[in-house]
Amino acid sequence: MTHDEMSLHTRQAMTGSLKKFMEIKPLSQITVSEICADCNLNRKTFYYHFEDIYDLLRWMLEQEALTVVKQFHMPNDYDEVISFVIDYVDANSHILNCVYDAVGREGMKRFFFADFKTCIDLLIEEAEQEGSLTLEPNYKQFLCDFYINALTGILLDWFLDRSIRTREEMTAYLALSLRVSINSAVAKGTALSQTPG
Repeated sequence: MTHDEMSLHTRQAMTGSLKKFMEIKPLSQITVSEICADCNLNRKTFYYHFEDIYDLLRWMLEQEALTVVKQFHMPNDYDEVISFVIDYVDANSHILNCVYDAVGREGMKRFFFADFKTCIDLLIEEAEQEGSLTLEPNYKQFLCDFYINALTGILLDWFLDRSIRTREEMTAYLALSLRVSINSAVAKGTALSQTPG
């Protein structure tokens, strides 16, 4: 086993331990010592990989979000991607509740920002390529931020109150809104780069 494979295996073991403890106690009460004892590792090994429990949590969420990006060809699989995200929320609702209790709404948004940024960047770039268009960089960044904030806000609202929409409605509404509005925003946004400043 290579050093990188061993390092990944160690990180995954710590992630499994963190998830296990999050099932039984709040995130703020989980200690590095507990994670180390559960994984049969020393504290030095933990701190070699992570700064603290929140850094471990961030890595765990990032790795799971990367599954979405790697598994799907985004523009053609909007419904599947949204369904995958909603399945993830359902399957990990207890863990996400622990995260929410520990870091609040703004903290949750920060955790998901980087993950959604990768997905939204991909969607915008695909829309540019399909239309043989190039957005002005500042508008492209604005558009990315706009969709990240919208997606994060809508998903957090639904996560906190599932009665507002069924999962089928969430999947259909998000997929349709992203598909139509990103393509339109990219097509119309190219005019900004041609407008005299």
